Amino acid sequence: VILYGDDLGYGDLGCYNPGSRIPTPNLDRLAGQGMRFTDAHSSSGVCTPSRYALLTGRHHWRDFHAIVNAFGPPVFKPGRLTLPEMLRRHGYATAAIGKWHLGWDWDAIRRPGAKPVSSGKAGAVWGPDAFDWAKPIPGGPLARGFDHYFGDDVINFPPYCWIRDDRVVTAPDAQMDTSKWKAIKEGNWE
Repeated sequence: VILYGDDLGYGDLGCYNPGSRIPTPNLDRLAGQGMRFTDAHSSSGVCTPSRYALLTGRHHWRDFHAIVNAFGPPVFKPGRLTLPEMLRRHGYATAAIGKWHLGWDWDAIRRPGAKPVSSGKAGAVWGPDAFDWAKPIPGGPLARGFDHYFGDDVINFPPYCWIRDDRVVTAPDAQMDTSKWKAIKEGNWE
């Protein structure tokens, strides 16, 4: 079992820091029954590159430097070997649970003629009606060697839905209203 957490610091878990202000009894118990590492290094301090490095064993900067934006394509080059593929070759069953954030082939399920609702530096933003949610979404965890997957692409990016293996559990039907974020950033809370 590999637990890979965003924004989790070394001193956040009680098993590494008895003075931690965050109660982590289950993770502490798991750590007490398994192996703990104290000299770990990450290819990047942000999620997409660090996940890529864990799964491929490669420095992310050999291939890319950014995170995957909403509805972004997979970061993996065709034929790139991954940890779950190696494990599968040796008879292990694998599953990924949680945030993927390494891209999917969203173009494969986009409806012909669909138009983005907006676009900017991060790319096009698509409404939920732009996709055929009954189709499997290629290019995700199953295409990278995992036998099963349950999670989301990125919790704060569209399409705002849970994905089981390569299909959405319930089709998204609304676009997040981000118009209030600008006001909040500027200090206008009403």
